[in-house]
Amino acid sequence: MVLVVAAAGYGYFRYQWSKVSSAPCSICVAAANGAPYNLLIIGSDSRVGETAAQAQQFGNATDAGGQRSDTIKIVHVDPAAGTASTLSIPRDTYVQLSGVPANTGLSTDNKINAAFGSGPDALIQTIENTFGIPISHYVVINFFGLQDAVNALGGISMDFPYPVRDRDCSTGVCYNNSGLDVPTAGCQVLDGQQALDLSRSRYFEWYQDGEWNADPTSDIGRITRQNLIIAAALDKAKSTYNPLRLNTLLSSVVHDFSKDNGLSAGDLFALSERYHAFSGSQLQAYTLPTAGATSPEAGSVEVVQPDEASQTITQFLDGPFGTITTPPIDQYGNELTLTVPTTTPTTPTTAAPATTVARPSDKTTPTTAPPAPNIPSYDPRPC
Repeated sequence: MVLVVAAAGYGYFRYQWSKVSSAPCSICVAAANGAPYNLLIIGSDSRVGETAAQAQQFGNATDAGGQRSDTIKIVHVDPAAGTASTLSIPRDTYVQLSGVPANTGLSTDNKINAAFGSGPDALIQTIENTFGIPISHYVVINFFGLQDAVNALGGISMDFPYPVRDRDCSTGVCYNNSGLDVPTAGCQVLDGQQALDLSRSRYFEWYQDGEWNADPTSDIGRITRQNLIIAAALDKAKSTYNPLRLNTLLSSVVHDFSKDNGLSAGDLFALSERYHAFSGSQLQAYTLPTAGATSPEAGSVEVVQPDEASQTITQFLDGPFGTITTPPIDQYGNELTLTVPTTTPTTPTTAAPATTVARPSDKTTPTTAPPAPNIPSYDPRPC
């Protein structure tokens, strides 16, 4: 009886997986069976296929045409060891684009999120050529992927040290850009909409000592909070894991993401079995070290800090990175050299996202450091 139920559950899982949009990936690097590999998670800002209500919330394809990768996270999976880590690449990181057709009119020296306008392959090729990180699979998630996933999990628990909101005054008229509005402090359950609002907030503010304070790190701070949301979701998935929950989760998000056709239902099911006890505190979270600068060609950009980036990527991959054919560049288009550290990298700290350093966006001090146990005191934490 148990075998029949299990077989039926797996069959339904495969049926749901077959609904996911897939495409070939000519750039993806195949990994040996059971060997570590890298999965690229792309958060797309495409408005294509939105409902009227969604267009009202996020704007329509006329207002924001094309697609860019607002979120770029690489997940390094080691199935044999049962470990996983993430590396976040700021969307404004200044690079030389690869795999982008000449007829797009894009400058070769550009922000890395522009590569996704030509599809996942162009972004993957840009990452591999710039940082030497081989990508085996990719997943593209739209605006509502996180929202539907969190709802399917029954919400996630986050502890807010202070009331928080999003307040964008960049146009001279202040308004709530992402929708984030948490008026009370303490541990509380966020539904999918609230989790999405928190993950999208680039104009994050917290209320302390009678006044609102703005997070000066913008997109870097948003990366830190996204890592905390992922940790909270892992904790919830661990505490509620069962095959029915997995099927409910998949059926809730099948229309929210696409993938390469090499990522099979068997691969995902095997990972869910291997990692069902994996908690948020076990996730090693890295952010590519960059510094805010102004480019004559691209405006405000994030410039890779080569020495720190070399160490971070080596730690993330638990070994040396591959060949780099188009090195990262500074704000003037000059190539920066990433070299594998000659000394053994220090053991990364688990669970904590990289610490961010408050700075105006046009300064040239590093914005991130290798993973550290501290996170900003104003950011929410899993609870």
